[in-house]
Amino acid sequence: MSADTEFQRVDLPEADRETRAIHRVAEAVHRVNEAVQRAVNEGVSVELIRVSRFHNGAGAWGDQIVPTIRGTGDKAEDGKA
Repeated sequence: MSADTEFQRVDLPEADRETRAIHRVAEAVHRVNEAVQRAVNEGVSVELIRVSRFHNGAGAWGDQIVPTIRGTGDKAEDGKA
């Protein structure tokens, strides 16, 4: 690559609202999965539990979750978890 190479932004093609919504959920799930991996690597156990289901009244629905967090070993015994 030469020193005069210019980088330019490449815009993604326009997507419809449904596709954008799917991409937002996929990106958020990816971030949650990364956070779970970081927590587990620090010795924390993480379980995601469905607490409710959201309905839009037109047939679409989605599960909503909360994490259940448990420390391990020393932290749990010391009351820090």
